[in-house]
Amino acid sequence: MLHIMQNIADRFYRFLTEDPVRPNIPTEHRVGVNRDIFVLHEQDTVDAITCVSYTPQVPKTESELFHADSPTVAVFYTIWSYRPGAGRELILDSVRKIRQDHPEIQRFVTLSPKTEMARKFHLRNGAIVLQENLDTINYEYVVDKGI
Repeated sequence: MLHIMQNIADRFYRFLTEDPVRPNIPTEHRVGVNRDIFVLHEQDTVDAITCVSYTPQVPKTESELFHADSPTVAVFYTIWSYRPGAGRELILDSVRKIRQDHPEIQRFVTLSPKTEMARKFHLRNGAIVLQENLDTINYEYVVDKGI
């Protein structure tokens, strides 16, 4: 089941401290205007979590993640899972939900670390390399291809 974390009182909020990708981003910065946290779960068992920021352009750095005036880009900046296959399921479900709730969003990209694990994950799940930055890589999920 897909759950959207709304605030710091959410029952799944404590899991944000387990983020292995971007542990340096304070948990309280992850919720708010033009930000969503999607949780894939079965009852109280969390399978995967992803954090999304809605921005006006594709960010190259973390510092560009939360400038969200007139957003048209959904930026997945972290994802982690507790069950094999849950990350893929969460990305696909999140894109569908964003398309439904935010028609102004035209693009779905990542702000990913330069790791082999991130590369394999995104390429295996249908993303393309959009651009390589100094410390990050942006992958893009093309929604017209079945997502």
